[in-house]
Amino acid sequence: MGSLLVRLGLSLVFVIVGLFSYFGSASENPVTGETQRVQLSPQEEIVLGQQGKQEIIQRFGGLYPEEALQSYIDQVGQRVVEESVAGTSPYPFEFHVLGDAQTINAFALPGGQIFITTAMLAALENEAQLAGILGHEAAHVVARHGSEQLARQNFGALLVQAIGVAASGGEDGGRQAAIMAQSINQLIGLNYSREDELESDRLGLDFMVDAGYNPNGIVELMAILNSVEQDGRPPEFLSTHPNPENRIQQLEALIAQKFPGGIPPELTEGEDVIDQQTNR
Repeated sequence: MGSLLVRLGLSLVFVIVGLFSYFGSASENPVTGETQRVQLSPQEEIVLGQQGKQEIIQRFGGLYPEEALQSYIDQVGQRVVEESVAGTSPYPFEFHVLGDAQTINAFALPGGQIFITTAMLAALENEAQLAGILGHEAAHVVARHGSEQLARQNFGALLVQAIGVAASGGEDGGRQAAIMAQSINQLIGLNYSREDELESDRLGLDFMVDAGYNPNGIVELMAILNSVEQDGRPPEFLSTHPNPENRIQQLEALIAQKFPGGIPPELTEGEDVIDQQTNR
Protein backbone atom coordinates (compact mmCIF):
# COMPACT_ATOMS: atom_id res chain seq x y z
CA MET A 1 0.00 0.00 0.00
CA GLY A 2 2.83 2.35 0.95
CA SER A 3 4.63 1.61 -2.32
CA LEU A 4 1.48 2.41 -4.30
CA LEU A 5 1.11 5.74 -2.47
CA VAL A 6 4.74 6.61 -3.30
CA ARG A 7 4.19 5.82 -6.99
CA LEU A 8 0.99 7.84 -7.07
CA GLY A 9 2.83 10.68 -5.38
CA LEU A 10 5.59 10.55 -8.02
CA SER A 11 3.07 10.57 -10.84
CA LEU A 12 1.34 13.57 -9.29
CA VAL A 13 4.67 15.39 -9.14
CA PHE A 14 5.21 14.69 -12.86
CA VAL A 15 1.78 16.08 -13.68
CA ILE A 16 2.28 19.22 -11.59
CA VAL A 17 5.75 19.85 -13.04
CA GLY A 18 4.37 19.34 -16.53
CA LEU A 19 1.51 21.76 -15.94
CA PHE A 20 3.79 24.48 -14.58
CA SER A 21 6.36 23.89 -17.31
CA TYR A 22 3.87 24.05 -20.17
CA PHE A 23 1.51 26.77 -19.01
CA GLY A 24 4.34 28.83 -17.54
CA SER A 25 6.34 28.89 -20.78
CA ALA A 26 4.41 31.65 -22.57
CA SER A 27 6.55 34.18 -24.44
CA GLU A 28 6.07 36.67 -27.26
CA ASN A 29 7.53 35.84 -30.66
CA PRO A 30 9.47 38.94 -31.80
CA VAL A 31 8.74 38.27 -35.49
CA THR A 32 5.05 37.35 -35.41
CA GLY A 33 4.09 39.19 -32.22
CA GLU A 34 2.16 36.13 -31.04
CA THR A 35 2.22 34.73 -27.52
CA GLN A 36 3.45 31.14 -27.67
CA ARG A 37 4.07 28.29 -25.26
CA VAL A 38 7.55 27.11 -26.24
CA GLN A 39 9.69 25.26 -23.73
CA LEU A 40 12.94 25.43 -25.72
CA SER A 41 15.15 28.50 -25.84
CA PRO A 42 16.42 29.61 -29.28
CA GLN A 43 19.83 28.14 -28.43
CA GLU A 44 18.23 24.82 -27.49
CA GLU A 45 16.30 24.87 -30.78
CA ILE A 46 19.58 25.34 -32.64
CA VAL A 47 21.14 22.38 -30.79
CA LEU A 48 18.10 20.19 -31.48
CA GLY A 49 18.19 21.11 -35.18
CA GLN A 50 21.88 20.30 -35.41
CA GLN A 51 21.33 16.93 -33.74
CA GLY A 52 18.43 16.12 -36.02
CA LYS A 53 20.25 17.15 -39.20
CA GLN A 54 22.20 13.92 -39.63
CA GLU A 55 19.08 11.81 -39.10
CA ILE A 56 17.32 13.74 -41.86
CA ILE A 57 20.28 13.37 -44.20
CA GLN A 58 20.44 9.61 -43.64
CA ARG A 59 16.72 9.09 -44.14
CA PHE A 60 16.52 11.00 -47.42
CA GLY A 61 19.35 9.70 -49.56
CA GLY A 62 22.23 11.68 -48.11
CA LEU A 63 23.32 15.12 -49.26
CA TYR A 64 23.24 15.67 -53.02
CA PRO A 65 26.92 15.39 -54.06
CA GLU A 66 27.01 18.33 -56.51
CA GLU A 67 28.53 21.22 -54.57
CA ALA A 68 27.46 23.81 -57.15
CA LEU A 69 23.79 22.96 -56.57
CA GLN A 70 24.22 22.93 -52.79
CA SER A 71 25.86 26.36 -53.00
CA TYR A 72 23.13 27.72 -55.26
CA ILE A 73 20.30 26.59 -52.98
CA ASP A 74 22.07 28.05 -49.97
CA GLN A 75 22.60 31.32 -51.86
CA VAL A 76 18.89 31.66 -52.66
CA GLY A 77 17.89 30.63 -49.14
CA GLN A 78 20.25 33.10 -47.50
CA ARG A 79 18.99 35.87 -49.77
CA VAL A 80 15.40 35.15 -48.69
CA VAL A 81 16.40 35.18 -45.02
CA GLU A 82 18.86 38.07 -44.93
CA GLU A 83 16.76 40.52 -46.93
CA SER A 84 13.64 39.93 -44.85
CA VAL A 85 12.66 40.15 -41.19
CA ALA A 86 13.67 36.48 -40.88
CA GLY A 87 17.24 37.76 -40.80
CA THR A 88 16.57 39.41 -37.43
CA SER A 89 15.92 36.03 -35.79
CA PRO A 90 18.68 34.37 -33.72
CA TYR A 91 18.84 31.31 -35.96
CA PRO A 92 21.89 30.49 -38.17
CA PHE A 93 19.97 29.22 -41.22
CA GLU A 94 21.48 26.40 -43.27
CA PHE A 95 19.96 25.05 -46.49
CA HIS A 96 20.58 21.49 -47.66
CA VAL A 97 19.77 19.55 -50.84
CA LEU A 98 18.90 15.90 -50.14
CA GLY A 99 19.65 13.19 -52.69
CA ASP A 100 16.16 11.67 -52.58
CA ALA A 101 14.91 11.77 -56.17
CA GLN A 102 11.57 10.09 -55.37
CA THR A 103 10.06 12.07 -52.48
CA ILE A 104 8.75 15.54 -53.33
CA ASN A 105 9.28 17.33 -50.06
CA ALA A 106 10.90 20.21 -48.18
CA PHE A 107 10.95 20.72 -44.44
CA ALA A 108 12.61 22.57 -41.58
CA LEU A 109 13.87 21.74 -38.12
CA PRO A 110 13.84 24.23 -35.24
CA GLY A 111 16.94 26.37 -35.17
CA GLY A 112 17.21 27.01 -38.91
CA GLN A 113 18.03 23.68 -40.60
CA ILE A 114 16.11 23.60 -43.91
CA PHE A 115 16.02 20.74 -46.41
CA ILE A 116 14.75 20.24 -49.95
CA THR A 117 14.84 17.01 -51.95
CA THR A 118 16.06 16.75 -55.53
CA ALA A 119 12.59 15.41 -56.36
CA MET A 120 11.10 18.72 -55.20
CA LEU A 121 13.69 20.68 -57.19
CA ALA A 122 12.81 18.70 -60.31
CA ALA A 123 9.18 19.85 -59.92
CA LEU A 124 10.14 23.54 -59.92
CA GLU A 125 10.22 25.75 -62.99
CA ASN A 126 11.95 28.93 -61.80
CA GLU A 127 13.86 30.54 -58.97
CA ALA A 128 10.84 32.41 -57.61
CA GLN A 129 9.18 29.07 -56.89
CA LEU A 130 12.33 27.94 -55.10
CA ALA A 131 12.38 31.18 -53.08
CA GLY A 132 8.72 30.57 -52.23
CA ILE A 133 9.32 27.10 -50.80
CA LEU A 134 12.47 28.15 -48.91
CA GLY A 135 10.67 31.22 -47.55
CA HIS A 136 7.77 29.05 -46.43
CA GLU A 137 10.12 26.74 -44.53
CA ALA A 138 12.04 29.67 -43.02
CA ALA A 139 8.67 30.98 -41.81
CA HIS A 140 8.05 27.73 -39.92
CA VAL A 141 11.39 28.28 -38.16
CA VAL A 142 10.93 31.92 -37.13
CA ALA A 143 7.31 31.28 -36.14
CA ARG A 144 8.61 28.40 -33.99
CA HIS A 145 5.89 26.04 -35.17
CA GLY A 146 7.94 22.88 -34.60
CA SER A 147 8.88 23.90 -31.06
CA GLU A 148 5.26 24.75 -30.26
CA GLN A 149 4.14 21.30 -31.32
CA LEU A 150 6.97 19.67 -29.39
CA ALA A 151 5.87 21.53 -26.25
CA ARG A 152 2.33 20.20 -26.64
CA GLN A 153 3.46 16.66 -27.50
CA ASN A 154 6.05 16.48 -24.74
CA PHE A 155 3.50 17.66 -22.19
CA GLY A 156 1.29 14.78 -23.28
CA ALA A 157 4.26 12.42 -23.14
CA LEU A 158 5.01 13.59 -19.60
CA LEU A 159 1.49 12.66 -18.52
CA VAL A 160 1.94 9.21 -20.08
CA GLN A 161 5.22 8.85 -18.23
CA ALA A 162 3.52 9.82 -14.98
CA ILE A 163 1.05 6.98 -15.47
CA GLY A 164 3.95 4.64 -16.21
CA VAL A 165 5.72 5.63 -12.98
CA ALA A 166 2.57 5.01 -10.99
CA ALA A 167 2.17 1.61 -12.60
CA SER A 168 5.78 0.39 -12.55
CA GLY A 169 7.31 2.04 -9.53
CA GLY A 170 10.40 3.41 -11.28
CA GLU A 171 11.76 6.20 -13.46
CA ASP A 172 13.86 5.55 -16.55
CA GLY A 173 17.39 6.71 -15.82
CA GLY A 174 17.87 7.64 -19.49
CA ARG A 175 14.75 9.80 -19.64
CA GLN A 176 16.47 12.93 -20.99
CA ALA A 177 18.22 11.04 -23.78
CA ALA A 178 14.98 9.27 -24.66
CA ILE A 179 13.06 12.56 -24.78
CA MET A 180 15.70 14.04 -27.11
CA ALA A 181 15.52 11.05 -29.46
CA GLN A 182 11.73 11.13 -29.36
CA SER A 183 11.71 14.86 -30.13
CA ILE A 184 13.87 14.38 -33.23
CA ASN A 185 11.61 11.59 -34.48
CA GLN A 186 8.53 13.74 -33.86
CA LEU A 187 10.06 16.61 -35.84
CA ILE A 188 10.96 14.40 -38.80
CA GLY A 189 7.36 13.18 -39.08
CA LEU A 190 5.76 16.46 -38.06
CA ASN A 191 2.43 17.43 -39.59
CA TYR A 192 1.72 21.14 -39.26
CA SER A 193 -1.72 22.49 -38.44
CA ARG A 194 -3.88 24.42 -40.88
CA GLU A 195 -3.17 27.62 -38.93
CA ASP A 196 0.59 27.00 -39.05
CA GLU A 197 0.47 26.50 -42.80
CA LEU A 198 -1.52 29.65 -43.46
CA GLU A 199 0.84 31.69 -41.27
CA SER A 200 3.87 30.26 -43.06
CA ASP A 201 2.28 31.01 -46.43
CA ARG A 202 1.78 34.63 -45.37
CA LEU A 203 5.21 35.08 -43.84
CA GLY A 204 6.97 33.17 -46.60
CA LEU A 205 5.30 35.37 -49.21
CA ASP A 206 6.57 38.47 -47.39
CA PHE A 207 10.08 36.99 -47.15
CA MET A 208 10.36 36.21 -50.86
CA VAL A 209 8.99 39.63 -51.87
CA ASP A 210 11.47 41.38 -49.56
CA ALA A 211 14.21 39.40 -51.32
CA GLY A 212 13.03 40.66 -54.72
CA TYR A 213 11.09 37.65 -55.99
CA ASN A 214 7.73 37.66 -57.75
CA PRO A 215 5.15 36.35 -55.23
CA ASN A 216 3.33 34.47 -57.97
CA GLY A 217 6.12 31.90 -57.56
CA ILE A 218 4.51 30.48 -54.41
CA VAL A 219 1.10 30.35 -56.11
CA GLU A 220 2.59 28.51 -59.09
CA LEU A 221 4.35 26.13 -56.73
CA MET A 222 1.13 25.17 -54.96
CA ALA A 223 -0.59 24.66 -58.32
CA ILE A 224 2.25 22.38 -59.45
CA LEU A 225 2.12 20.32 -56.24
CA ASN A 226 -1.65 19.99 -56.50
CA SER A 227 -1.27 18.56 -60.01
CA VAL A 228 1.47 16.03 -59.18
CA GLU A 229 0.88 12.49 -57.98
CA GLN A 230 3.39 9.95 -56.68
CA ASP A 231 2.17 6.36 -56.85
CA GLY A 232 -1.39 7.67 -57.06
CA ARG A 233 -0.97 9.88 -53.98
CA PRO A 234 -0.31 13.60 -53.46
CA PRO A 235 3.34 14.63 -52.99
CA GLU A 236 4.81 14.02 -49.55
CA PHE A 237 4.99 17.79 -49.03
CA LEU A 238 1.20 17.99 -48.97
CA SER A 239 1.11 15.22 -46.35
CA THR A 240 3.58 16.85 -43.95
CA HIS A 241 2.20 20.31 -44.80
CA PRO A 242 -1.60 19.91 -44.85
CA ASN A 243 -3.09 21.76 -47.81
CA PRO A 244 -5.67 24.19 -46.39
CA GLU A 245 -8.88 24.58 -48.34
CA ASN A 246 -8.69 27.27 -51.00
CA ARG A 247 -4.97 27.80 -50.27
CA ILE A 248 -4.18 29.17 -53.72
CA GLN A 249 -7.11 31.60 -53.53
CA GLN A 250 -5.91 32.79 -50.14
CA LEU A 251 -2.40 33.36 -51.47
CA GLU A 252 -3.79 35.28 -54.43
CA ALA A 253 -5.84 37.40 -52.02
CA LEU A 254 -2.72 38.17 -49.98
CA ILE A 255 -0.87 39.23 -53.13
CA ALA A 256 -3.74 41.45 -54.26
CA GLN A 257 -3.87 43.05 -50.82
CA LYS A 258 -0.11 43.63 -50.80
CA PHE A 259 -0.01 44.94 -54.38
CA PRO A 260 -3.40 46.52 -55.19
CA GLY A 261 -1.88 48.21 -58.24
CA GLY A 262 -0.32 45.02 -59.57
CA ILE A 263 2.97 43.25 -58.95
CA PRO A 264 5.97 45.59 -59.48
CA PRO A 265 7.95 44.66 -62.60
CA GLU A 266 11.26 44.59 -60.70
CA LEU A 267 10.19 41.49 -58.77
CA THR A 268 11.86 38.61 -60.61
CA GLU A 269 10.89 35.05 -61.45
CA GLY A 270 14.47 33.99 -62.18
CA GLU A 271 13.47 32.06 -65.30
CA ASP A 272 15.57 29.01 -66.25
CA VAL A 273 17.97 29.32 -63.33
CA ILE A 274 16.78 26.05 -61.83
CA ASP A 275 17.30 24.32 -65.18
CA GLN A 276 20.81 25.62 -65.48
CA GLN A 277 21.80 24.52 -62.00
CA THR A 278 20.30 21.03 -62.19
CA ASN A 279 21.23 20.44 -65.86
CA ARG A 280 17.69 19.32 -66.62
